[in-house]
Amino acid sequence: MVSINDYINKRVFFVGIGGCSMSGLAKMMKWLGYEVAGSDRTQNHKTDQLKNDGIEIFIGHDGENVKGASLLIYSAAISEENPERKYAAEHNIPSLERCDLIGQLMKRFSESIAISGTHGKTTTTSMMAETFVFCGEDPSIHIGGELDSIGGSTRLGEGEAFICEACEFNRSFLRFFPTAAVILNIDEDHLDCYKDIDDIENTFLEFAKLVPEDGLVVGCGDDKRVRNVLSKVNCKTRTYGLEPHNEIRAENITYDDNGCAFYTATLFGHPLCEVELSVPGQHNVLNSLAVIGVASFYNLPMHRVSEALYAYKGAHRRFELTSITDGAYVYQDYAHNPTETKNVMTVARIKAKKKLYAVLQPHTYSRTKALFQGFTECFDDADVILVTDICAAREKDPGDINSQMLVDAMRKKGLNAYLTPSFDDAEKFLRDNWEKEDVVVTLGCGDIDLLNEQIALHGDTKK
Repeated sequence: MVSINDYINKRVFFVGIGGCSMSGLAKMMKWLGYEVAGSDRTQNHKTDQLKNDGIEIFIGHDGENVKGASLLIYSAAISEENPERKYAAEHNIPSLERCDLIGQLMKRFSESIAISGTHGKTTTTSMMAETFVFCGEDPSIHIGGELDSIGGSTRLGEGEAFICEACEFNRSFLRFFPTAAVILNIDEDHLDCYKDIDDIENTFLEFAKLVPEDGLVVGCGDDKRVRNVLSKVNCKTRTYGLEPHNEIRAENITYDDNGCAFYTATLFGHPLCEVELSVPGQHNVLNSLAVIGVASFYNLPMHRVSEALYAYKGAHRRFELTSITDGAYVYQDYAHNPTETKNVMTVARIKAKKKLYAVLQPHTYSRTKALFQGFTECFDDADVILVTDICAAREKDPGDINSQMLVDAMRKKGLNAYLTPSFDDAEKFLRDNWEKEDVVVTLGCGDIDLLNEQIALHGDTKK
C-alpha cells in the first residue's frame, strides 16, 4: 500500500478534483504540506475556489496533466481507461483510491468517527461536525457535501477527533479505521456492486467489526437490519430511534408548521436534553438522535449539544432553497433513491401551500433499473412529477432502461408525470405552469443542481 507520508512536499494529482469529496480532500492535503494539482471534466465553483487557493487546475482529462506528479489520487467512479490514470500506470506513478486516502488520514487521529448508512450520511455527519465544533472539541472533518459553517467539505482542527462520512459504494468504507461508527440505516442501493440486500447488510457488519473492542457502534434500532449488525459486534453498542426498545429515544415529539421537531431526548428513559431542530422531517429527528448517541459516549455537555442541534441549518443540496423565482419556491435535494425521495416529498408537501412539483434526474442506469418499482411509489405527495434523462455517471447506456419507461409506469399508477429530457425542457415546463407559492424540488445526485442554477439566473429571482 502506498503511504501518503512518503509524499509530503511532493506533487499529488487529484483526478476529478471538482467533486465535493475530492475538492475537500485536495484542500486538506494542501494544508498538510503537499503540493496539490488536479483535473475535472468541467469547471465549477469548486474548481474556481481551489484555483483561488493556489491549487493548479486542469479542465478536461489528459495524460499530460499528470506530468511531474509523484502520486495520483482517484475515486472509485474513475475508470481505469481514464487518460490520467493510464498515464500514471504507464509512467510508474503510484496511485491511491480516494477511500484509501481517507483511511490513511483517519490513522493520524486518536478518535475517528465514521458515519455510515444508505441514507442521511451527509446530513448526520454535518450535524455531528457542528456539534463537536460547538462543544469546543476542534475536530478535523470530511463530508461529502458543503457546509457553510466549516467553509466547504473539510476542516483541519487541532483536536483528537476526525469525523467523516463512510460510504458503502464499492465497499469503500471497509478501508477505513474507525474508533467509533454510526449506522443510520441499511437499505437497497448500489446494486451494481452488491448482489442483494443481504450482501449489503453483511458488508455493513464487516464495517462495524472494524471498530475496536473499546470503541462504539451507534445504530438506528428502528431498522431490523441495523439491529442484526449490532448484535454481532464485540464493541460497545448503543441503539437510538422512536420505538420503545431503543436505548436513546425521542419522546413527546411535536412539529411546527414547517415540519421541524421539538422533543425530549432520553437515555434508558431518563431525560438527556430538550431538542429543537431547525431542519424539518422525522428523518432528521433520527439523524439528531444518532448525534446524541455519539455525543453522550464522548461526554459532551448535553445542553451544548442541544444548542448545536438547534443551530444546525443544513448542508448544501439537502432540501436547500436555491431561489424564489416568479414567486415559486425552488429547492434542491441530493435524494437519489426511493426512501430518500419519499422523505423529501413528505417535507416538501408541508412547505407547499399550493402545487408541489418534483423534478427527478435518475442517477445511473443500474440504480434506475434495480429500484424502478420504488421510484414509482415515492411521489404520492407531488402534484406534478418531471423526469429528466438518466444521468449515466460512470455507466454506459445498456439500452434496456430509460426515463420514458419510468414516466409510463408512474402514469399507470395515476401520477401526473411528464418526460422533460433536458434541463431546458424542465425549466420551460415549470415556467409555463408554476404559480406564486408553488414549491419545486429537484432531486438527484448527478448534475441536476445545474437546473436550479439556471432557474435562478434566468428571470426575476430572489432568494
